[in-house]
Amino acid sequence: MTPSPGTATSTVDPWDRFGWLMGAIWLVFLVFPVVALATSDLHPVWRVAGIGGIVAFGAVYIRGFLRVGNSDTWQQVMRTGIGHLAVMTVLALALVPLLGVGVLSHVPYIIALSMFCLPLAWALAVATLGILLCVAAPLLDGSFGENWFFTLIVALVAISTGLVRVLEQRGGLARAAAAELALAAERDRVARDVHDVLGHSLTVVTVKAELAQRLIESDPDRARDELDQIQSLSRAALAEIRATVAGLRVASLADEVAAAEAALSGAGIRAELPDNLGAVDPRHRVLLAWALREAVTNVVRHSGATLCTVELESGRLRVIDNGRGTTGRKEGNGLRGIRERVAAADGTLTLTPGPSGGTVLEVSL
Repeated sequence: MTPSPGTATSTVDPWDRFGWLMGAIWLVFLVFPVVALATSDLHPVWRVAGIGGIVAFGAVYIRGFLRVGNSDTWQQVMRTGIGHLAVMTVLALALVPLLGVGVLSHVPYIIALSMFCLPLAWALAVATLGILLCVAAPLLDGSFGENWFFTLIVALVAISTGLVRVLEQRGGLARAAAAELALAAERDRVARDVHDVLGHSLTVVTVKAELAQRLIESDPDRARDELDQIQSLSRAALAEIRATVAGLRVASLADEVAAAEAALSGAGIRAELPDNLGAVDPRHRVLLAWALREAVTNVVRHSGATLCTVELESGRLRVIDNGRGTTGRKEGNGLRGIRERVAAADGTLTLTPGPSGGTVLEVSL
């Protein structure tokens, strides 16, 4: 469905749409040369021609801002800007015989447009030349004492537009950097979630496949049951991967406790699991579910344990096994991913030896 104009779904930057108004508002100062021509002693034809030239100058200036704002690339911005600046310069020069030193009132507009469509070094050169003209021309004309303030105005225009140009440029770089960081964070999220989902699911599938292989001769019915569970687990894992990539995957603490029981029993590990999950703070359940999944996966895959105990409190998870411990083993991607999740929630994850061997994984929030 195509959104109607003006709806909240528009993603156009308001500065791109209405920024030209910041330039247009200053056209009010062209009223002064218009009034000067209208009240001059020139022939009416020249007065009309001069006013027409000033109006045309203002129109080209506004059109330049609009076209620059709608350009997609910097090359287009430069081509558009240079063309409009050239026309504005020709119109200003054509008005010199009619306005004399008063034509300098057009200089701020040339400087302003230059700042937004030329390389910064070029724009600064244009601004410097404009300021020098506003000093030299009145000095040669002998009217500098009356027009010194105008030179100050031109300098202020150059400084203010230059600052806007630099700030906008820096803002663009900051937005690009923020977009890169957001993309990197999303990649990390997907990688972490895919690892957690696949690591656990494939571990359970492997354990059940090995069990089914051992039972296929001695207990075919039990082996078929294990194969049916493998099929269900594979479908569930595929659905979880799709949800993860779409950003919809949310771990459920109750589901992970049930999955832990299935994974541990399938691996021949006696499981002692909590019956009441109501004591866990709802704010922490998703994170503790992810941590439980990774901890149980590691117990099944690496510990060689015969007993695994899971304890859950309001903001705490403890997974204790009686296996071989973690001495000499490098921490894997799964634990690093859980550490990142826990750290993002201002929590801590610790791995310590158990009281009688094995490992204690504790997450505190």
